[in-house]
Amino acid sequence: MPFEANYDEAKVPDCELPDPLTAEDGTAVSGSSDWPSRRAELLSLFETHVYGRTPSKKIDLRTVVMEEGDAGDCGVRKQIRFYFTLEDARPYADLLLYLPTAPRACATFVGLNFQGNHTIQADPEILLSDVWMREKGEGVVDHRSTEAARGSSSSRWPVSSIVARGYGVATLYCGDLDPDYDDGYSNGVHPLFYADGQSKPHADEWGTIGAWAWGLCRALDYFETDDDIDASRVAVMGHSRLGKTALWAGAQDERFAIVISNDSGCGGAALSRRRFGETVGRINESFPHWFCDNFRQYGENEDALPVDQHALVSLMAPRPVYVTSAEDDGWADPKGEFLAARYADPVYRLLGTDGLDAETMPGIHEPVTSRIGYHIRAGGHDVTAYDWDRWMDFADKHLGQGL
Repeated sequence: MPFEANYDEAKVPDCELPDPLTAEDGTAVSGSSDWPSRRAELLSLFETHVYGRTPSKKIDLRTVVMEEGDAGDCGVRKQIRFYFTLEDARPYADLLLYLPTAPRACATFVGLNFQGNHTIQADPEILLSDVWMREKGEGVVDHRSTEAARGSSSSRWPVSSIVARGYGVATLYCGDLDPDYDDGYSNGVHPLFYADGQSKPHADEWGTIGAWAWGLCRALDYFETDDDIDASRVAVMGHSRLGKTALWAGAQDERFAIVISNDSGCGGAALSRRRFGETVGRINESFPHWFCDNFRQYGENEDALPVDQHALVSLMAPRPVYVTSAEDDGWADPKGEFLAARYADPVYRLLGTDGLDAETMPGIHEPVTSRIGYHIRAGGHDVTAYDWDRWMDFADKHLGQGL
């Protein structure tokens, strides 16, 4: 039977959410000193059942500055290549970074992009990616980018506005880490971590989202070596599937000072048990490579999951986290995204901060900027200037502005 998404709140099933403040043995997490062990327990549950374990093996990350120059209204541009082996060969990832001209040691936003660094600005100096691309958007022919792709996603990356606010902005192409199709995990970073004789991740090991999140953490490693960036003030952000990735990166790596999810939906900020819009069954059928194989057993069986996405949001505590939705993006379940933020609130309160200062879902363009932030804007599944302005306002409040 073809999948039919539910967009009717009256058909959302009654469900009981797992309590982030009740340990697996049933004991209550009653004080902040109890949280680290519960946090580790929740993280392990997400590793085992949803995203897969990220390998603990360390590899030698080599960085090479490929280009640096004046980018006009976009400040200073840097392009850094991350080599993951001793050879100057794939897999490697290119980081594109724009920084204010002065002063430096600035707070910085980092996120992955969908179609290559060259798509975020029509800047001829940006290295043109030569790896596999989804045939979506301008300038992609036979799954490879052409010059016509330059700047095709610039509306999602208002670099000059970000730099003018005093922030740096950095991005990597997700496909440099792992291509976004079910290739058996053979063409990205996964094989670097296989044991002898292994040809794919085990059922509880990372999928593509895990590899993408790992790459964001490697960007943070680099930031710690660059005096132009304040690595203690880095906000990780992502849209849609890359919003799921930003949340998972922020959950695993507490060095990220702010975590931002935009329209991340199922497997991101939206509660799975609501079965509204995209569901666990549908996402695993359409994108079997994103999550670990264990996650597939929860298709049409969400109540059996030992966690739900409010617990993922709670793993950011007590750091600021911002969840954003769009009015016309029912597929991503805006209400489910808000409720995940709402139900993470008790963890933040336990740790002595405010949580989400809204008991009911706010109206369109009425941002909530407490420690857990939230807004829903007009429009559909996209990243807009409105989103970026609110994220920078949130960073101003919780990090201090770059200028």
